[in-house]
Amino acid sequence: MSRFFFSGSVAAKLDEKNRFVLPQSMRYGLVENGALEFSIALGLGGSLAIYRQSDIEKIVSRFEAKQHVGRYQKFFTLFFSTLHRSNCDKIGRVVLPPLLKKAVGIKTEIIIAGVLNKIEIWPKEGYDAQLAAVLSGKDPECDLAKMAEEAFALLEEENEPANLE
Repeated sequence: MSRFFFSGSVAAKLDEKNRFVLPQSMRYGLVENGALEFSIALGLGGSLAIYRQSDIEKIVSRFEAKQHVGRYQKFFTLFFSTLHRSNCDKIGRVVLPPLLKKAVGIKTEIIIAGVLNKIEIWPKEGYDAQLAAVLSGKDPECDLAKMAEEAFALLEEENEPANLE
C-alpha cells in the first residue's frame, strides 16, 4: 500500500458565511477512523494549515513535554489559541474562523494547496505573488533551482530528522 500525502492545488471562493469547498480528494485524506475531522491553524509564510487529527495529537504529545520552557511560551500560546477543530458539512464545505481569515489577510479568493501531511490555505493574492516570484527568478530568496537543489539534497542526508510517527 502506498503512503498518502497531500498534493495539488485548486482555487476557491469563500461564500457569505466564510465557507469554502474542500476538494473531495483532500477530504478523503483527512478521514481517520471513519471520521472527517481536522484542525485549522496558522501556517507558515502567510498561510493557514489544515492538519489531520492524528498529526495534531502527535504535535500535542511532543509539545506537552516542553510546555513549561519559557522560550516556547509565546509560540505555544499563539499556535494553540488559533488552533480550531473543524469538519466538513455534507457537501464538503469548511467554515473558516474569522480570526484566522483576518490573520492571513484572506478576502474571498483562496488557493487550497496540498503539501505533504497538511493542506495549506492561502489568500489568492499572496499565493500568486509567491509563485510569480519563484517562477520569474528575480527574487534571490525565491530561486527555484536553488530551492529544488536544497530540497532534493534532503533525500541524501543520512541523519534525517525524526518523523512525526
